[in-house]
Amino acid sequence: MSRNDNPRKDMQSDLKGVALLYNPLLNKGTAFSEQERKLLDLEGLLPPHISTQSEQKMKVLSTVRSLDTNMAKYIYLMSLQDRNETLFYRLITDEIEEFMPIIYTPTVGQACQEYGHIFRRPRGMYISYNDKGCIETILRNWPRKEVDVIVVTDGQRILGLGDLGADGMGIPVGKLSLYTVCAGINPRKTIPITIDVGTNNEELLEDPLYIGLRHKRITGKDYDELIDEFMKAVAKVFPNALVQFEDFANQNAYRLLEKYRNHYCCFNDDIQGTGSVVLAGLFTAMKNLKSSLSEQRILFYGAGSAAIGIAEDITRAKEMADLNSQNAKENIYLFDSRGLVVKGRDHLTPNKEQFAHPIEGETNFIEVVHQLKPTVIIGVAGQPNVFTKAVIEAMANLNDHPIIFALSNPTTKSECTAEEAYRWSDGKAIFASGSPFDSVEFKGKTFYPGQGNNAYIFPGLGLGIVISRASRVVDEMLVIAAQTLGEMVSQTDFNEGRLYPPLTNIREISLKIATAVAEYVFDNNLAQVPRPENIEQTIRARAYLPEYISYV
Repeated sequence: MSRNDNPRKDMQSDLKGVALLYNPLLNKGTAFSEQERKLLDLEGLLPPHISTQSEQKMKVLSTVRSLDTNMAKYIYLMSLQDRNETLFYRLITDEIEEFMPIIYTPTVGQACQEYGHIFRRPRGMYISYNDKGCIETILRNWPRKEVDVIVVTDGQRILGLGDLGADGMGIPVGKLSLYTVCAGINPRKTIPITIDVGTNNEELLEDPLYIGLRHKRITGKDYDELIDEFMKAVAKVFPNALVQFEDFANQNAYRLLEKYRNHYCCFNDDIQGTGSVVLAGLFTAMKNLKSSLSEQRILFYGAGSAAIGIAEDITRAKEMADLNSQNAKENIYLFDSRGLVVKGRDHLTPNKEQFAHPIEGETNFIEVVHQLKPTVIIGVAGQPNVFTKAVIEAMANLNDHPIIFALSNPTTKSECTAEEAYRWSDGKAIFASGSPFDSVEFKGKTFYPGQGNNAYIFPGLGLGIVISRASRVVDEMLVIAAQTLGEMVSQTDFNEGRLYPPLTNIREISLKIATAVAEYVFDNNLAQVPRPENIEQTIRARAYLPEYISYV
């Protein structure tokens, strides 16, 4: 019982009969034993055969595999989660490589686009602009008082799909599923939250099935006051919760992070998580190329929050390797919708200004490649096909092993495909993407492209923070997480094109990251609980396992 805690302790202790069967956290379906059925008034409410969890998993696995489309599989899996969470997590944990692309990217993007149409049962909490002044009261409606992780979005920049308003709830739901699957965060101690301030998506505003507020987005002071109230209410109602910001638009993501990071335990996965997982891929490449970050010339296609987050994580990693701040930012370049970010260009934000260089501007990306001669190009602008054949051939001519990260999600937004990267570079590219690509056969060799999936980082990071009750999240934690992940990639993995270890090992990966992060928290006086005698053993003992409990 200690591994999963007692799921009944913070819920109604007298749930029986139909009420028990309709509670997804407690329901075991046909796996209730004969003794449990008598005790819990379930006799006659279930078929007589008592199933094992393995039998139940075989049934749902057969059903979901028989479905024709990924969206149909997504809907089925979400309905399974709504009626039996333990079985849902058993299935996803055991078959993670098959089903992560279904419950998260790329399928979750389509699910968010159609969320109002496939909506079955509310999950998580919706805080709307109409709730201003009452958010603390609303949060207290949540049935469980002990919360470890909250993932919150305002739906304005869902993946590369833009403003989906309240339909963006699929993202925090999916992220928290990965916290449980990948790191063993107890699902009973998580809350997905959508803050609905309206939407500027005309198609949604005209859709009779849209589930959110039907007006344009609230901005400015009113928006900021709502977010302020939300953060203060969370700190009061759920004082131990880590808050993860997810899919906020560029104009809000970075400034909200800067506003709250020193006052609350929070981070932005699009900025910091993305930065950390890309940094891990670079660490892997450096280890195998016998090189260092200080020797790389890095060019970003895109200069939004993700690009800035990656650039800042690279900078911090260089600083931790004893380069001074100014030198650490050398050889990091940004290219945005107006061209190369250079000193003297008007209307530069402070975030871009720090990576602006005193060189001549250029608006043609291929010309910038010829001019700067980068060793690494990183795409994070949500613009498909911008890593053209000419760009990749130029990178291959400039480098023995060009590093090409096409990170925009979903797959339709990727800057190039894995096959294009390998073929156009004559097999020389070191490639990673944001969404998964199939293996590529080229000149008798099979490449398994690495997916720079944030799920390699944020679950372990969050677990380390939860275990140590860190007072805040600092950039060094992200660098440590990246270093730990990079160290887990074998030479064999790298030779096959992988910059990240197999997802089948994600629980162990997250545990190692959590241990390293927690050690940093305790070593640097950021913890709010006493240091355990053995951090790794404590984390293993606390991990949620998708196993049924006994009610007798």
